[in-house]
Amino acid sequence: SVPALCGRISTRPSVPALCGWISARSASVAAAAPNSNDSAAEGSYEYALNEKNMSQKLRSMEYAVRGLVPKRAEELEARLRAGEQLPFKHITYAHNGNPQKVGQAPITFFRQVLALCDLPPEHGLDHAMATSLFPKDAIARARRLHAAIGEGGTGAYTHSQGVPALRQDVADFVGERDGFAAEKDHFYLTSGASSAIQMLLTAVVNSEEDAVLIPIPQYPLYSATLALLGAHQAGYQLDEAQGWAVTTEGLRASFDASRARGHKPRACVIINPGNPTGQVFSREALQSVIRFCIEERLVLLADEVYQENVYGTHQFVSARQAALEMGAEAERLELVSFHSTSKGFVGECGRRGGYMQLHNIDPYVESQLFKLASSKLCSGVSGQALTSLMVRPPVRGDESYELYAAEAGAIKEALSAKAQLLVDGLNSIDGFTCNDAQGSMYAYPAVRVPDRAWAAAAERGISVDVLYALSLLETTGVCVVPASGFGQAAGRAGFRTTFLPSAGDLEMAVEQFRRHHEIFCAQYGD
Repeated sequence: SVPALCGRISTRPSVPALCGWISARSASVAAAAPNSNDSAAEGSYEYALNEKNMSQKLRSMEYAVRGLVPKRAEELEARLRAGEQLPFKHITYAHNGNPQKVGQAPITFFRQVLALCDLPPEHGLDHAMATSLFPKDAIARARRLHAAIGEGGTGAYTHSQGVPALRQDVADFVGERDGFAAEKDHFYLTSGASSAIQMLLTAVVNSEEDAVLIPIPQYPLYSATLALLGAHQAGYQLDEAQGWAVTTEGLRASFDASRARGHKPRACVIINPGNPTGQVFSREALQSVIRFCIEERLVLLADEVYQENVYGTHQFVSARQAALEMGAEAERLELVSFHSTSKGFVGECGRRGGYMQLHNIDPYVESQLFKLASSKLCSGVSGQALTSLMVRPPVRGDESYELYAAEAGAIKEALSAKAQLLVDGLNSIDGFTCNDAQGSMYAYPAVRVPDRAWAAAAERGISVDVLYALSLLETTGVCVVPASGFGQAAGRAGFRTTFLPSAGDLEMAVEQFRRHHEIFCAQYGD
């Protein structure tokens, strides 16, 4: 309960204000409704939909990326804007992969084309000054998209799988990427990868005995969606000592333990490159997972939204390419792959563009997925258009190519440099260890904390990660996500942080991490 949580937290010297915040939020909700505690004689009121009779599966669902610590950060930011003096001057949001929120610039060509698609033709494509305001190739691309989308433009519904011509663009991209042709009818354009993942898991889960293998650590969309569906997560441990490697032994242990609990594993999730762990799968690692899924008749779900976020000498190989290169050995693999416009150098999280590809999926199941997509009518049309632009950018010889290449190259170069800056900085802090960020947007350090901190967190009914992250926020203004929200080995503590902020902000954040850790260890040390 809120009062109990406040009672537990209030003994923490650097977090007392949090109690007032939680209590105030609770009180404001209660004040907005008739008093349900009044006696019947005074006209008691109870909501028809309330805590006891609402979906208990929804109540059990948790999503740490937008959980307690980020909410507290938003409250502190509001207080700073109101002129209140705090121990820091601004909030450094290092908790989620929201590139443009922390200063990553959009790709000019993409925005030009989207603007022309959204504007009424008389104010955009057909305006007398259009050719003086926009490059010729942006105008030509917008005309193509406008014709493909059809009458009504971006304000009208489309085919439930997405505009056919735009799905063909994605199929062409995947075919070129993998070296094997792809069919547009097996693609769905979706509102980001998240909605596609939720659709697919909805189709997978048939009973409350069903389970899905997910990596530990994992992106909490998976655990949250499984909780909402009433299914079980069967976590397989990634090997931190081997750079967060996936192993057949880890998969087998998770699968067998799930079976022993009376559950029925139905699918296996991989996240490549990893979130929150940042590893990039080798072809050999992918093929070992593929063999395991074939052997145990598991549908493989390949979350590949960070495929453009690969650094150094590492290379991305898709699960589909790895399977098709295996030939007849992998012909029975059932695979669904996901990609998004929110990550990579595109970083257009708010546009909600993405896709999923179905590979060797039962045609009847495909028909039911189409039914599910139809119930949602269609994904956002601007997101569909952006997905087409992501997979079909300007090419050499186009008027916009030089600017596009310069912008995309600068973003990739900066991300690679900032990944190394952050990991090196974290590893320079006594008590921190962090694997290299080979890909994605995150570092996931392990943090050694005093025994008394573990005991204090247990007394307050929270994880030591939450205790640590709240203390970090209240002391420095740096917002991270507790590692307990993603999962980790027993006895480990840590957090996920992104390297999306500017290099200057990251350098300051590393020093704040260092300063706070010294304060925290002094407070809870022997």
